[in-house]
Amino acid sequence: MARVVVDVMLKPEILDPQGQAVQRALPRLGFEGIEGVRQGKRFELEVAEPVTDEALARVHELAGTFLANTVIENYTVRVEEGAAA
Repeated sequence: MARVVVDVMLKPEILDPQGQAVQRALPRLGFEGIEGVRQGKRFELEVAEPVTDEALARVHELAGTFLANTVIENYTVRVEEGAAA
């Protein structure tokens, strides 16, 4: 079994109020020097079959149609090495 990771982030031009709230809270918690925070989502998909080019194409399709709103979000897909169960 392999693990495929899909990371979803707001596009740079889209405001991120949750990330801004975290950034504003950091100095109050003693964390100085953080210039910016963006919040995203991470999906870990356990794939039963070997991760072929065809399987990755299906994950890209899944990410682009279901996991991410491609109007306002970008996503990346990667295979996590050594993640066999």
